[in-house]
Amino acid sequence: MKKESNLKRLLRYAGGYKYLTIASWILSALSALVALLPFVYIWKVIKEVLDAAPNYGDVQNLSHNGWMAVVFAVAAILIYIAALICSHLAAFRVQANMRMRAMHHIVTLPMGFMDGIGSGKVRKTVYESSAATETYLAHQLPDKANALATPVGLIVLLLVFDWRLGLLSLLPVAAAFIIMSIMTGKRMAKKMEEYNNALGQMAGEAVEYVRGISVVKTFGQSVFSFRRFKEAIDNYEKWVIAYTKDLRFPMMCYTTLVNGIFAVLVAAALVMASGGVTNEFLLNLIYYIIITPIITLTLTKIMYASENKLIVADAMSRIDSILEMEPLPETDHLKHPKDNSVELSGVSFRYKDAERNALENISLTIKPGEHVAFVGPSGGGKTTLASIVARFWDVNSGSVKIGGVNVKDIPKEELMDTVSFVFQDSKLLKTSILENVRMAKPDASREEILKALHDAQCDDILEKLPQGVDTVVGAKGVYLSGGEQQRISIARVMLKSAPVLILDEATAFADPDNEAKVQAAFSVLAKGKTVLMIAHRLSTVTGADRIVVIKDGKIADTGTHGQLKDQDGLYAEMWRQYNKAAKWKVGVSNA
Repeated sequence: MKKESNLKRLLRYAGGYKYLTIASWILSALSALVALLPFVYIWKVIKEVLDAAPNYGDVQNLSHNGWMAVVFAVAAILIYIAALICSHLAAFRVQANMRMRAMHHIVTLPMGFMDGIGSGKVRKTVYESSAATETYLAHQLPDKANALATPVGLIVLLLVFDWRLGLLSLLPVAAAFIIMSIMTGKRMAKKMEEYNNALGQMAGEAVEYVRGISVVKTFGQSVFSFRRFKEAIDNYEKWVIAYTKDLRFPMMCYTTLVNGIFAVLVAAALVMASGGVTNEFLLNLIYYIIITPIITLTLTKIMYASENKLIVADAMSRIDSILEMEPLPETDHLKHPKDNSVELSGVSFRYKDAERNALENISLTIKPGEHVAFVGPSGGGKTTLASIVARFWDVNSGSVKIGGVNVKDIPKEELMDTVSFVFQDSKLLKTSILENVRMAKPDASREEILKALHDAQCDDILEKLPQGVDTVVGAKGVYLSGGEQQRISIARVMLKSAPVLILDEATAFADPDNEAKVQAAFSVLAKGKTVLMIAHRLSTVTGADRIVVIKDGKIADTGTHGQLKDQDGLYAEMWRQYNKAAKWKVGVSNA
């Protein structure tokens, strides 16, 4: 089956606007042909002047021919502007539709998708790749239609006055076109992919470096942390220099040929005029020297259009990489949870391209209203375990049930209403605190939102803000600390009031004062709910109904704090190390 071209796919994104795209090609081609007519009148002007020499006063139609050249030149510009208006309207619609389709598809993907691919890469793919198509449709395609129509008219003009000079002027053009085809072929497509990969790697490392600059400066690791960023820059530099050297000779030949047509004409004129020069030959020579720079401009437009076609092909493949990702399957036999219990049976899970399972044969039952804490070494699978309960991913084997129903059989919207997730690094949107909290329940009243904020211990935050709950976060110097943002996020979860609550290191970035308020907010939030708490700070889990120790994707220990701390197991060792670290103080010399 023949693969559909990128142009056809772009036109499908345009919908009814595709006819504007086609109109832009027709108008641009017409503009190119009209733009050649002034040269006919220039030829007439030169002819009149040469025929009248030296009696220039006998010239009669000089003004008429001059004005006709101006009229057609202006007409060509106006037609081209009309073509660009049509192409831009269609290009903007394509760009908008492409972004909307990508975003609509993204929201159907597993919630862990963003962690796997990275938010920066998603943004670059959706916005920059779609922007590349806008340039192609709005400018390059009309220019290509213009550039393809121009040679048709040019061939007529070059051959009709003096076919010998016309053919001679086309010889370097043919050679330049062959070189251009070599430079913009399949090899160039591969190079364009390599270029975007190198650029993407450098951009990604730059973002990571900037995000971690505060930690870098604090611990004096600037040289070490800069290494990956510098390596990305060095790799990009090596690629660019090698690519530039590779194209240096063919580009030099191409530029020399397209800009040296007049030299071929002058050399030919010296040979052809050895027996004497007539007015007609001189007229045609001057005319050809004037008109041949259009060939250079035309070939350059075709070359850039071909290069941009490769950019669009790469952009489309990157958009496809997202659109081809499969959303989580939904069954036709949807069921509803009977309560807020959580049950995992023989659950194993492996991330894509990982060498081993992140979770291995996990079986665990959590009763309705039970508070369970997950602890263990970093990378042991605690967050992964909580994520599959919220169906951020689907398990490879086994089953995850909420209220006795497999999460795969629960309607997506109902599952999101059943499970709330408080992340360790909660983010707020650049809008008012009221609207940030209302995201959890769009139809919530102002009174409901204010109560949720009160229960989340946010009264002190609202008191210090200029417009209180209506203050826009991030505007005019209004910024909140990590702990304050966390409390606002907890208010959002309180307003949602989901029966199953997952807390992922929710106090990790809070100072002592904020931590106390966050814990007080949790005590209100957790009432009557099933709570799954992920923590490294063991003092926060001592009151849990049950503690589950996760190591290497398996359950190592389970029990209450009192039971586990007295056993000879991993938790007891972690508790001893935690208390030892808590008692550690910086020594002060009396010297």
